[in-house]
Amino acid sequence: MSSFDERQDKFEKKFAHDAGLRFKAEARRNKLLGQWAAGLLGHSGEKAEAYVKAIVAADLQEKGDEDVFRKLRADFDAAGVQQSDHQIRRHMDEFLAKAVEEIQAKG
Repeated sequence: MSSFDERQDKFEKKFAHDAGLRFKAEARRNKLLGQWAAGLLGHSGEKAEAYVKAIVAADLQEKGDEDVFRKLRADFDAAGVQQSDHQIRRHMDEFLAKAVEEIQAKG
């Protein structure tokens, strides 16, 4: 194998590894986000667990975070929960950072 092929192979493996970590971090972020939102919506127990699953499922609708954001925005508006778009997005960012830290701590 030439050095170019070896570099390409390493790059592809790193890309796949990073993509896997990103997926895990986003899934963990969505779980944390769902728990936070469920609390604001007054959900507890099984209803909160179902809501967390709904947030995780919402992220599978399209690429990016807008599907999750739209679900949260619509649910908060319907329930009269006062959260600005900025607050929602800030929590999304904070929970992603926390999820990355948790994943890295697990090694």
